[in-house]
Formats: sequence, C-alpha cells, structure tokens
Amino acid sequence: MLRGFYTAASGMVANQRMQETLSNNMSNAYTPGYKADQGTMRAFPELLIEQMGSKEIPTTTGGINLPVRQEVGSLNTGVYVQETVPSFSQGDIRETGITTDMALIQGDVPDDKGMVFFNVQNEEGELRHTRNGNFTVDNEGFLTTNQGYYVLDDAGNPIDTDGLEFDVSGEGVLTIGDQQIPLGLSYASNAEDMVKEGNDVYQPGEEAAALVNARANPEVAFDVRQSVLEGSNVDPARTMTEMMNTYRSFEMNQRVLKAYDQNMQKAVTEIGRLR
Repeated sequence: MLRGFYTAASGMVANQRMQETLSNNMSNAYTPGYKADQGTMRAFPELLIEQMGSKEIPTTTGGINLPVRQEVGSLNTGVYVQETVPSFSQGDIRETGITTDMALIQGDVPDDKGMVFFNVQNEEGELRHTRNGNFTVDNEGFLTTNQGYYVLDDAGNPIDTDGLEFDVSGEGVLTIGDQQIPLGLSYASNAEDMVKEGNDVYQPGEEAAALVNARANPEVAFDVRQSVLEGSNVDPARTMTEMMNTYRSFEMNQRVLKAYDQNMQKAVTEIGRLR
C-alpha cells in the first residue's frame, strides 16, 4: 500500500517541477535570445518482485533448505525529472531600428548541436556567453547587456564606443570612428553542454568542451545583424498546452494519493476494530 503513496507522490513532484520549467519558459516568451528549457522525465529503477513461501518442495544447497522463489514481475516505483536542457533552435528575427541591438544568425556549423555566442563579462569579471543581443551603451560609453555586463571584443576587452554611433558588419566587426573592433564570438561544439546561469548568460558545464573563437574555424558560419533582435524560441501555444497536460497529470496523481489515504484510513479505523 505504501508503495502506491510513494509512486503517486513522485509523480506529483515531477509534474510540479515540469510545471515550474514550463512557467519559466512562458514568462520568457518575449525575452530576446531566450532558449526554452525542455525537461526529461525518467522512471526510477524497476524492482523485481519474487514470491516466497511456495508449497512446492524447497531445494537444498549445501544441506540448507532454500524456499522456492517464483517471479511475480517488475514494479515501477515512480518517475522524476532527470534534467532540463535548453533547446538551442534559432528564434525569430525582428527589426527594432535600435543601432545597439544585434542578432546572431546561425549558419552552417560542423557539429549538429553547435552554436555561436556573444562574449560578455559578468559583474565578477568572469567570461560568460549569451545569445541576447539587446545591448545598450552605459554612461561611460561601454557597450553592455541590459543587465550591465560588458560586451567583449575579440581580445576579451570591454568595447568602448566613446558614446559614438557605430556600424556592425555581417562578420561582427564594429566601426567606431576610424576604429575597427571585432566582437568577441565563441563557438560551442555542443550547446546542450552549456549551463544557464540566469540573466540570459551561459557558461560551459563540467563536461563541456572548451569554447573556441568562432572566427578561428572556417567551417563555422554566422551572420551578425544590426538593429534587429533574435526572439525567444518559446512557442506560447504549445507551452500552454503542455502546462495544461502537466496540471491534469498532477491532478490524477493527487486523486490516486487521496484514494490510498482513504484506504489507509479504513484499514486503521475499521479493519482493525474489535467487535
């Protein structure tokens, strides 16, 4: 009986975590460059149930009588959310008319899961990567993300625009006055190994291969466009449908849990009652 409690409870916890993931996707449906998280559920290891105490003659091994065991079957003890992995498909491109906005258009890459990122520097001075090109210029003239992180050039230095207007070529080179400053662009051979850190930035996971300069590999094709943004790749209609299905699944597990609770109550208050 208690196994049913654990199975239903694990289903409720898994559905709750899936709902949190879907809710976060929905809340970022209009965040530039946002990549939707996809949760994967996995069943706990199955248990093999064997029947003991059979009326058949027990076997003898080394003078010790062993009871006959008959396999009943396997028992699944529930599910859990194994991991959430961002989907790095290209988002829709929309024009904004703002010269500090930029979008990375993914071209042909040598790896199926490869992706190009902008290089930025977080508030601790550490290198991070983003697909959100909703940049701005701070009061000191530096190009920054909308969270205030410095956008880096190809040498890993913050880009100082000196408050001047600039143009961006398709190769990601900024023309500021008479200066040519290439944007810092990194290539991840497997974008699914990137870990979300919040504020639209990523860092390589523990098992991820080191990111390389996107320009250093001639097989990596990309296009940087100015005054446009890459939108989120969240499909609001599909996400809403998945949220409803997850909620219904949560409700079904809740009813199962309630039914087990009622049966346990009867077992305690009625079956064990002395007459």
